[in-house]
Amino acid sequence: MKKFYLIVALYCFSTTKGQQQANAFSLQQAVEYAVKNSPNYLNAELDQKSAEYRRKEVAGLGLPQITGSIDVKDYIELPTSLLPGQFFGAPAGTYIPVKFGTKYNGTAGLNASQLLFSSDYIFGLKASKEFINLSRISLTRSKSDLASQVSKAYYNVMINRDRIKLLEANILRLKKIYEDTKAFNQQGFAELIDVERLEVQYNNLVTEKDKTVKLIGLTETLLKFQMGYKLSEPIVLSDSLSMEIKQFEELSVNKLDISARPDYQLLQAQQKLLDLDVKRLKWGYLPTLAAYGSYQYNAQRQQFDLLDPNQKWFKIALVGATLNLNVFDGFQRYNKIQQAKITSLKNQNTIKNIEMVAEMEATVASISYSNAYSSLLVQKKNMELAQHVYEVAQKKNENGVGSNLEIVTAETSLKEAQTNYYNAVYDMLVAKIDYQKSIGTLIK
Repeated sequence: MKKFYLIVALYCFSTTKGQQQANAFSLQQAVEYAVKNSPNYLNAELDQKSAEYRRKEVAGLGLPQITGSIDVKDYIELPTSLLPGQFFGAPAGTYIPVKFGTKYNGTAGLNASQLLFSSDYIFGLKASKEFINLSRISLTRSKSDLASQVSKAYYNVMINRDRIKLLEANILRLKKIYEDTKAFNQQGFAELIDVERLEVQYNNLVTEKDKTVKLIGLTETLLKFQMGYKLSEPIVLSDSLSMEIKQFEELSVNKLDISARPDYQLLQAQQKLLDLDVKRLKWGYLPTLAAYGSYQYNAQRQQFDLLDPNQKWFKIALVGATLNLNVFDGFQRYNKIQQAKITSLKNQNTIKNIEMVAEMEATVASISYSNAYSSLLVQKKNMELAQHVYEVAQKKNENGVGSNLEIVTAETSLKEAQTNYYNAVYDMLVAKIDYQKSIGTLIK
């Protein structure tokens, strides 16, 4: 029995451990999870699959088209034909109505056609391939946007969690000073105003901690939403802020290349499609050629016995070809060509504009990155100095040569320096993401 309980306990422990591991995400794992679960990204993947089926649909137009048909007619009134009257001895110029045919008619057969030449089909195949490329680039852009959103949300959670750790350390440190000062006041060695100053500072820190705890809940909810993760389930972040900070380095910007940007590639792909559309319309003046064939059986009965095997069915078979020529269309195709050319020229202008916009965004992002890096170094130094000032004030107070007002001032400065530092870290992380996105290197 003991062995059984031990097995159950080990199983529960391993299951719990597996669940904890399943809920822990590094930044890369969070992005990968989002790619597999984000509804918006999944829709972009479905669009790409739809484009592939669209290509196959267009390709199918060049394959033989075979249809079958069964037709049954019941002539309630037989059709009437007019025959010249002189055939029956009547005066010339007169007609005699005559009914021909049988009451029941049945036809069953197969019809086949094969497109032999069509400029629309040729360019349709080329356009469908370009459309697949367009959907692939669109998927890449969706992934880049998703990676940016998840990364920013992930970093936000990490920073707030680190801020909580610092706030808790500050609260513990100030609480001790507050309790010691309160005891000194009861013994007559400290003034009440010193106790009250420390109590106000302590209450402010506790309030700020409570706000930060609630803020973590909001940032975690946002991260889960961006990932497509269940909002009701807990999430663990395995990356640490210290790991990310070690990767910071000053940016060395040379010539910016925006050709890797998905939005730029998207416009280039659209330009190819527009150019193909102009060519398709121009080639549309050429004729189209198609072959066709039909093989049928026809039955004519006075009684409804079309399925009687003893009755005869008559064969009908034919083959043919159709050549369609564009002789004159009222200049419709010409005007369509001009419209397509204008649309192509407009897209070329849009490409020129996006080149300038992309270069500007990349330049701004690189400057923001450099500024954020410089600010981070300054704020880190300020935090270290504020920490040193606080430690000196604390030692002076412990040795009886300082004042509580000095400690409160040093604590306020330290908290402000820590806040500024974490803001600088977040700005640095966001600037890095924006720069990588602006030059198209955020995802690989």
